[in-house]
Amino acid sequence: MLSVVQWRTLSQGSVDIYAAQCKNCLKWREIDTQEEFEEIRSKVAEEPFLCSRKANSSCDEPGDIKYDSSRTWVIDKPNLPKTPQGFKRSLVLRKDYSKLDAYYITPAGKKLRTRNEIAAFLKDNPEFKGVSASDFDFSSPKIMQDTIPEVVEQKDSANKKVKIAKDEV
Repeated sequence: MLSVVQWRTLSQGSVDIYAAQCKNCLKWREIDTQEEFEEIRSKVAEEPFLCSRKANSSCDEPGDIKYDSSRTWVIDKPNLPKTPQGFKRSLVLRKDYSKLDAYYITPAGKKLRTRNEIAAFLKDNPEFKGVSASDFDFSSPKIMQDTIPEVVEQKDSANKKVKIAKDEV
């Protein structure tokens, strides 16, 4: 079972749709919220996703979405912990499609970029005493190369921008 975060190529590198693949029929089902997606992802080893988990869905129904190159797909790692309550995990696709960067947004809106920043924030904010820096995961989802747009700007070894056709990536 693969959990997936999906990116629309024109949406400035932000999450457009969350989806999960049914273990039985392999159809993709849209997941309504980031929180629901994280719940599924955090338990996928013990509780594989099934179409029947989504209201009004079954393996007999057509999939909600098809895996194709109309969007850039990225596969998130299974069994990552859910984001602690009050925080939000943000994934930002780099312009050259080389990687996604994971950040966490605090309840007050501050962006935390590293585990050290998380630890410092938690130390300075004792109201989050049940939360640990180990509750945050900065793993980057895998970008599915066959769904990257036809032409993307990447940097060569001299840090100059070059256009590379999809089949050269």
